Amino acid sequence: MMNRRSAIALALGTGMGAIQGCRRDGKLSATQEDPKMAPPKKEREGQNLVPVEVDASLEIRTIAGLRPFRSPGFVVKREERNGKTLVHNYGHGGGGMTLSWGSSELAARLAEDVSGKECAVVGGGVMGLSTARLLQLRGAKVTIYSKTLPPHTTSNVAGAQWWPFSVFDDNRRTPEFGVQYVEAANISYRYFQGLVGPKWGVRWLPNYYLSDDPPVNGWIAGPGGVLHDLQVGFHDFGPGEHVFPAAYARRFHTMMIEPATYLAELLGEIQEAGGRIVVRDFAAAEEVLGLPEGIIFNCTGLGAGALFGDAELVPIKGQLSFLIPQPAVDYNLLTSWTYMFPRSDGIVLGGTYEKGKWDTVPDDGMRKRIIESQRRLFEGMRKIQAEG
Repeated sequence: MMNRRSAIALALGTGMGAIQGCRRDGKLSATQEDPKMAPPKKEREGQNLVPVEVDASLEIRTIAGLRPFRSPGFVVKREERNGKTLVHNYGHGGGGMTLSWGSSELAARLAEDVSGKECAVVGGGVMGLSTARLLQLRGAKVTIYSKTLPPHTTSNVAGAQWWPFSVFDDNRRTPEFGVQYVEAANISYRYFQGLVGPKWGVRWLPNYYLSDDPPVNGWIAGPGGVLHDLQVGFHDFGPGEHVFPAAYARRFHTMMIEPATYLAELLGEIQEAGGRIVVRDFAAAEEVLGLPEGIIFNCTGLGAGALFGDAELVPIKGQLSFLIPQPAVDYNLLTSWTYMFPRSDGIVLGGTYEKGKWDTVPDDGMRKRIIESQRRLFEGMRKIQAEG
């Protein structure tokens, strides 16, 4: 819904245009004398986008999942324990899918030469699967140990827009982690581009970030940000320049990943390459270190907290509501607390971020709040588009 600030800004834009159409001598300008000579009206950004039909009657499911978050950022490190090489790769917060190939590449490098060697990967989410596949491409013989596999992993609950969101707290970011984060993001960004297409369920879409205040450029995004080069087609639109019910809109293009399609394809590729799957749980680090393989990768996500005593690792609960698929919607829309992603399995409405919550039971009050806020947002968009 357009607020008072947005309405005033739009009104001021109209007023300035009227003032500029007059000459100092009081006579009409050429464009005012002959309307045929008037410059064509510039179309506002998003004028041809299809607004989402939002209604509780169109909802098909609501789910909740837990992000494995570490305030200082994700862990990629090697250690020697009990005569085994143990490589950790966990704690990626809301950026697990996005950073999967890059972080797993960094982890695989730490194991050095694995050609012909037996490697264990503990964890069957996107980080475990990505690590396993990269090890296979290096010639390793891989066994994945996990209590769950797609489609029943936390990774399957991800919104899966390609952007490393909610990965660390900025006041805990060290220079060393900053280098790791940027390298992982760039590697992953390039890798996912090679998977674009229906087979993997990866495609490019424009993203629009809405705000009532001018967008703020931070350490990550915007001009001067460490990942600004990955914001393809970047542009900021001010009041009156777009069709969204907010004063400002920031656009850039990135990839969307369909978790159900993507994870099933990745798991299938690992199995076709000879990867073994063992379904089991681990209660302690000693059980992990007791595996027969000499090189072990810990990709257990939230499980790493209890297994390896990482007190920094906490859950962040996220809730998603899905509306019936709407194929004509081909863009992402995000505000300060909620977002819309169009996928083949439904229109994803989300945005919840509850740190420290371990339960995965959806909250009905939150579900109603998400749907109602999205309904108002797209009603506002539809109204502005109708105004032309």
